[in-house]
Amino acid sequence: MARYTGSTWKKSRRLKFSILETGEELQRRPYAPGQHGQRRTKVTEYGTQLQEKQKVRFLYGINERQFKNLFVKAGKLQGKQGENFLFLLESRIDNLVYRMGLATTRKQARQLVTHGHITVDGKKVDIASFLVKPGQIISVKEGSRKLDIVKTSLESIVTRLEFVTFDENEMKGTFVRYPERGEILPDIRENLIVEFYNR
Repeated sequence: MARYTGSTWKKSRRLKFSILETGEELQRRPYAPGQHGQRRTKVTEYGTQLQEKQKVRFLYGINERQFKNLFVKAGKLQGKQGENFLFLLESRIDNLVYRMGLATTRKQARQLVTHGHITVDGKKVDIASFLVKPGQIISVKEGSRKLDIVKTSLESIVTRLEFVTFDENEMKGTFVRYPERGEILPDIRENLIVEFYNR
């Protein structure tokens, strides 16, 4: 299955979860889209697990195969598989560009990466799924520092999460450490994703 490129707002309403992490999508119409969106439907245990998986998959904007491969990789690490899985997702280069405030959405961050505007430890990285290790330095290429998208995003950012730092003068930041569970996605129940794949 290819990466979803349709309406993010419709998908957010279907899942009752803000994929853009702003909550805007659910303010006016907090029910599923379509003619029968306001009907009450009973969700099975499988349906609940699938819904939780889809929330995370659409939030990070990755396809099913990449998602499953990363989940398997998380199972080989020490600790809880569900938490490790979320930490690996957070360490993707496109997500870290978004977390540092260089883009207003993950889609925009992915575009910055694939168009070759981002470097890791001084080397160009144009693969959005590249996993950054703690301590590595992410920076904007010299010729890309005056991009309007980057300027606008940096102006609009209010706060950054503690596991990333960013120097706006140098246009570079550091992935300090893997996040703690309490710092990311409080509404996600990762144990349901583990149950979904282990059923």
